[in-house]
Amino acid sequence: MARIVALAVDLGASGGRVVSGAFDGRLLELEEIHRFDNGPVPLAGELVWDLVRLWQEVVAGLRMAAARHGAAVRSVGVDTWGVDFSFLGPDGSLLANPVCYRDARTRGMLAAAESIVPRPEIFAATGLQFMEINSLYQLLALLRRRSSVLAAADRMLMIPDIFHWLLSGVAANEHTNASTSQCYDPQARDWAFGLVERFGLPRRVFGPLVEPGTALGGLRADVAAETGLAGVSVVVPGTHDTASAVAAVPAAEPPSPRPDWCYVSLGTWALVGAELDRPLVSPECLARNFTNEGGIGGTTRLLKNICGLWLVQQCRAAWQRAGHAWTWEQLTALAAEAPPLVTLVDPNHPSLVAPADMPEAIRTLARESGQPVPESTAAVVRTALESVAAAVRRTIDELDGLLGRRVSRVHVVGGGVKNALLCQMIADATNRPVLAGPVEATAIGNLLVQLLARDGAIDLRSVRAVVRDSFEISRFDPRDPERWADRLAASPGAGQRS
Repeated sequence: MARIVALAVDLGASGGRVVSGAFDGRLLELEEIHRFDNGPVPLAGELVWDLVRLWQEVVAGLRMAAARHGAAVRSVGVDTWGVDFSFLGPDGSLLANPVCYRDARTRGMLAAAESIVPRPEIFAATGLQFMEINSLYQLLALLRRRSSVLAAADRMLMIPDIFHWLLSGVAANEHTNASTSQCYDPQARDWAFGLVERFGLPRRVFGPLVEPGTALGGLRADVAAETGLAGVSVVVPGTHDTASAVAAVPAAEPPSPRPDWCYVSLGTWALVGAELDRPLVSPECLARNFTNEGGIGGTTRLLKNICGLWLVQQCRAAWQRAGHAWTWEQLTALAAEAPPLVTLVDPNHPSLVAPADMPEAIRTLARESGQPVPESTAAVVRTALESVAAAVRRTIDELDGLLGRRVSRVHVVGGGVKNALLCQMIADATNRPVLAGPVEATAIGNLLVQLLARDGAIDLRSVRAVVRDSFEISRFDPRDPERWADRLAASPGAGQRS
């Protein structure tokens, strides 16, 4: 077949990209067209996403893609992080900048929610991991402050839904991102209307849901004219970035209740889990604080969110502010030379969510736990990376318990694949082979859903066959699992927070 091109708009919490995928029917070839920074912005006492600037960057990237690929471009789709949202008013206008999940407005909302609906009942309705950043607690915060925006809202759109609306003019809520909200029922595959009404949230803002692979129509006329992308369709991928990343895991087995492999989607966050053919909403799942999120092709992503490279990202930012412009490669090389397994901290500790000085926050946790304090740059980075690997190991052990079997291998996908030291740490910590790649899993999953979906239906086996044929996968076998086992046995709680 002639090569056709799809465009993935891949937005993360620290940066975004427009990536093209050229497909000849068997192989997918990626090209990064445009990259730009992202990050929350303090504005009038809130931490918000700069939606206007992000939209300008997306349009610039689409314009570059049109110049590069012309009439070969068939479709565009957007994936982002989960939980955050904004609203459209009754006249179809956007009412406010979306607020970042790291904003302080959700503090105390978990307890407030559980005073209205008990935790087991929230979990039974949603199957979701309890995290204060979830959309449910953001909505409750708006309700408690009697938000004029919520009062005027006609429709809630998650972040990727906003961009699809900006592209196409169609307001649609996509399943995989909706499933991160804790307002979604994974068993009914619809909004958890009974739960949201118990909280007093307005039912009207929860619109109809669409499946990954759904075509919303063409670009708005003004967007087509501005970008030069006439005749291009807007096709909804798995809009939650982890859903797209998991779709690009190069496993051959179909989804099942007890899969033999697990995944780590490794970036700012580390999403550790398994792909199931149905949700697992059980008391054990609640006790271990795992989550059931929507996957592509009707699958369920049973997983736990743990902190990933956020620790190192924020350490690097702190050192840059102090005048030390370390590259990622330099920091990893320093960590590789530092003594192993000296200090482990809990990467999900509340003090590490948004500290003013991440290196000092890590040292403070070490000091408070009676461990050696990592003073040097090398020791701090080593502590951060090993703490993430330890948290991954404990989460996979918990996952084994939920599945009733020991998964035999770990697929690591996403930007963290570039960090070979961390991949080796995960192999050693878990005592299982790590298959690392593809790096661009999120963009690949996004693109292949656009290219292979038919009327909102997608065959994951076809997607993954293209991934295996098109991209190189690296293998990391355990080298020193005994040292990790001894260290974690000596500090049973290190690197883990429920």
